[in-house]
Amino acid sequence: MLTHILVGTSNPEAARAFYDAALGALGHPKSQMPEGAPRHFYGAFGKGTVFGVGTPGNGEAATAANGGTIGFGAADPAAVDAFHAGGLANGGTCEGPPGVRPNAPGKSYGAYLRDPDGNKICAFCQMPD
Repeated sequence: MLTHILVGTSNPEAARAFYDAALGALGHPKSQMPEGAPRHFYGAFGKGTVFGVGTPGNGEAATAANGGTIGFGAADPAAVDAFHAGGLANGGTCEGPPGVRPNAPGKSYGAYLRDPDGNKICAFCQMPD
């Protein structure tokens, strides 16, 4: 259904450091775009959904979606914890610390972050009953 998701940034290199750390903790390779590139991508085009972060194409300021959250799958609670710690260490802010989420389906363990531009992301895994 989806080819890619792109969120805006006003500072591509700060965003790259944040996403390299947070998504790297979930097992995704670092951005392969060269230093100074206006956009960075995670995943391989044509092989599933790709996530990207970059400067807006219209040249205007990047803004975060109000009410929007992008969720990433994690292998286990340790990966969720590492995602959260990596994001915090690279300019992110906590929007919900790692833990069991009673309002989510199943026995969900997750954590929420805002990237340096205010975009809200999370990582979740399902725990055995």
